[in-house]
Amino acid sequence: MYYVSTRDKEKKNRLCASEAILQGLAPDGGLYVPSKLPELSKDINVDLPYDEFAYRVLLPFFEDDKNLSKEDLRDICRGAFNFPIPLKKLSNTSVLELFHGPTAAFKDFGARFLAFTMEKLLVKKNEKLCILVATSGDTGGAVASAFFKRQNLSVKVLFPKGRVAARQKQQLTCWGENVESYEVRGSFDDCQRMVKSAFVDPSLSGLSSANSINLGRLLPQMVYYVYASMQYVKEYGKEPVIIVPSGNVGNCTGAYWARKIGSPIKRVALSVNANTTIPEYLESGKYNPRDAIKTIANAMDVGAPSNMERLFDLFRSYEEMCSNVSAWSVVDDEIKRTIKEVYDEEGYVMCPHTACGERVRRDHFANEDTIIVSTAHPAKFETVVEPLIGTTVEMPAALSSLMDKKSIYKEIDADYHQLF
Repeated sequence: MYYVSTRDKEKKNRLCASEAILQGLAPDGGLYVPSKLPELSKDINVDLPYDEFAYRVLLPFFEDDKNLSKEDLRDICRGAFNFPIPLKKLSNTSVLELFHGPTAAFKDFGARFLAFTMEKLLVKKNEKLCILVATSGDTGGAVASAFFKRQNLSVKVLFPKGRVAARQKQQLTCWGENVESYEVRGSFDDCQRMVKSAFVDPSLSGLSSANSINLGRLLPQMVYYVYASMQYVKEYGKEPVIIVPSGNVGNCTGAYWARKIGSPIKRVALSVNANTTIPEYLESGKYNPRDAIKTIANAMDVGAPSNMERLFDLFRSYEEMCSNVSAWSVVDDEIKRTIKEVYDEEGYVMCPHTACGERVRRDHFANEDTIIVSTAHPAKFETVVEPLIGTTVEMPAALSSLMDKKSIYKEIDADYHQLF
């Protein structure tokens, strides 16, 4: 198994998984993808403990890796995946709750796997690495938590000024030590451009990424789609449509990879907010990235999604893309209406991003077997959610413990030179 850049059409530069993970972005600016997607092993049992399940799904992706042994990979999975992943049944759908990790967001899966992997590799090599991460909300907090005090690693977190929720900002800035936080006068797309520009600057070295452009984020995100779909089929005997709230499109790329390797997924559908780059492309055939629009589902405020490059690599023609990818936009008023409807009908509280997925289900898949992907705990968005449902949302203990820590960050322009 080897990995190549999405821009390396002749597949000349071949890396094993661990090399691609440490490098982050390919030298040509492309994103690493597997040379082939392996078939899902028949001996994978959804009744296994989740860490062992993940190890068995991921093992073929690390085949013949010269830097990580099988036991290394098992240790990484054991350390990274130590929290629950419930599939909660509602009246007309199931909700995959991915917010039970230490920062109450789905990014904990990828960030922790990446941190444990990088630490193991760097300690073996006696090398150091600086992680640059742009965040529109949840990524930075998950990365900061996962990499905090990890050996041989430092982190620089970039987030857009005025565009993250207060509790999210606290999660981004309460660390110190080996984690530095920067409030950027600009949008998430500006933060993302800064990271990419730093990577291709020949005067800088020892840098890598923890955004979903990094292979080490996508592989563990793929696993929970394998797990959820197998669990659903075991419980209900039918393949589900999985609806993924989407911003930078890394999470849904993991779902498409899961489907490609043989997971029992009927279809993957995307829900986006008022940033309509992907639905417009699917309607017109013209891909037109643009600056992000601010919404209440802020972690999805992305106008130039990086992982579209991986989807273009996976689905090579416009026709193939349209036959596999569906996407709908949900605006703020519809998000609010959905949060209230679900609470009134089910007594269940959704964050704004999860509500985007539920709106798409109600409008387009109401009569189908579905899994809604719940990407974050609603307590992270209390200023949006609580007025709609008329009650307070209890904070999970892990999130509550971060709220009293001192916030440390530096405000900078959208210029990556100010990071160094």
